[in-house]
Amino acid sequence: MVMKASFKGKYDGDKTSGVGSVAFNAGDVKLRATMTDATVVAGPSLNGLSLAVEKPGFFIVEYNVPKKDVRFQFMNTVRIAEKPLNLTYIHNRGDNRTILEGSLAIDSANKFSANYMVGTNNCKLKYTYAHGGIATFEPSYDLAKNAWDFAVSRKIYDDDVVKATYQTSSKMLGLEWTRNSKMNGSFKVCASMNLAEEVKSPKLSAETTWNLEI
Repeated sequence: MVMKASFKGKYDGDKTSGVGSVAFNAGDVKLRATMTDATVVAGPSLNGLSLAVEKPGFFIVEYNVPKKDVRFQFMNTVRIAEKPLNLTYIHNRGDNRTILEGSLAIDSANKFSANYMVGTNNCKLKYTYAHGGIATFEPSYDLAKNAWDFAVSRKIYDDDVVKATYQTSSKMLGLEWTRNSKMNGSFKVCASMNLAEEVKSPKLSAETTWNLEI
């Protein structure tokens, strides 16, 4: 039996947090336990603990132990005019919230996606264009805010990607640098600035993820 463990540490301003998870395969399903630093810092507790059963590409059932809340996620793929349409249904029982997601790949370079919260006007539409496997352009439209968001990312080296984002509704400008390496783990460094504020001071955050196979 192969067991996989991961740990994610995050630094955000003067706050440091961590999340760890352990997963192993049981036939064609995966069992996973996730805990945060709240689970162990003040002594062993159930705070921040969640348990999940997953069949990749089909479903995820996750139980939040301290909140006694269940999250269901179901995935499926259908074909429309020979194009794959990926559908996802997400339901959080605690707050009775349901989200529908869909993405349609026109070809290897063009994709349309949508995210809708049932019973509200929260709906986001996004178009993704991948140029030569190096650069990606992602304009998106938020129907609830009647506003556009923009993201542009570019691969620098084999493992490094730089991404810039801008939210027109909040005038928030962001820049992030990510590296995903099988040998050295992955990390992400983010900087954001609100252009609507008189004093434009950037906010910095960083996170790193380590994956182990036992």
